[in-house]
Amino acid sequence: MPIDTTVAVGAALPDRTFSWTESDVLLYHLGIGAGSRTGDNVDAGALRYTLDDDQLQVLPSFGVVAPTFHETTQPSLDLPGCDIDLQMVLHGSQEVVVHAPIPASGTATLKTTISDVWDKGKAAVIVQLGEAFGVDGEHLWTVRSSIFVRNEGGWGGDRGPSTKVELPEREADAEASYAVTPHQALLYRLCGDRNPLHADPAFAKGAGFPAPILHGLCSYGIVLREVTDLLLDGDAARVGGFSARFAGVVFPGETVRVQAWDEGDRVVISATIASEHEQRDGSPVLADCVLTKA
Repeated sequence: MPIDTTVAVGAALPDRTFSWTESDVLLYHLGIGAGSRTGDNVDAGALRYTLDDDQLQVLPSFGVVAPTFHETTQPSLDLPGCDIDLQMVLHGSQEVVVHAPIPASGTATLKTTISDVWDKGKAAVIVQLGEAFGVDGEHLWTVRSSIFVRNEGGWGGDRGPSTKVELPEREADAEASYAVTPHQALLYRLCGDRNPLHADPAFAKGAGFPAPILHGLCSYGIVLREVTDLLLDGDAARVGGFSARFAGVVFPGETVRVQAWDEGDRVVISATIASEHEQRDGSPVLADCVLTKA
């Protein structure tokens, strides 16, 4: 069996020590669409993402990509007990919890384990849990992610818990739309994710898509940025955590519609595709998300 759960579950991955700079933060924010609207170049709020002065802030979603930000090769799937094909892999879910605002530059070490492997019948879900610590041992952030591996389920294992987000039965408290640029995936891949699924048309076709798709973590960052601006006065320090369950894909050139419901200590979010790609065949639902306030 390509996935040996007796080996995989509980296995520790090698620790990864990494550093980041203000330039990395700026590139990341540009990659998730900050500064792209007319007037953003002179708007004080927008410039908090894109200008390296003393007002520069860091969206918590940067913590997810910071450990691999300087990678220039395609992602490695060298996971203990897992013999899987990159072409069969999609991002299933992502969560980050920050224990303090992420600084604009720094050094940290990420400690990661495979916490679970779920059997979804026609696919397997591999869950990884990571903890980032600063050079002085301070706990900076926690990340939890899952990948959906097609054609690797069916061994009779536990299906795992349901992660569906229930949306309120009322009008959204805030709404916005973001037009994904044709080159967005090509820009975002410079943030350390060189998976050819997002750039190589032949690879994307082999994976069952008519064209390269946007990175799930790019749409993840787009939604977080939009909601932070909509309901948290553009203040990234007010975000304590952000989780998303990915339900679909985005093609560059499409428009993402974000609806948000403020529930006091958290914000419940729905992201859908507002404009259909000319070759689109599938659900317009992109992701359901929850933002936890700091």
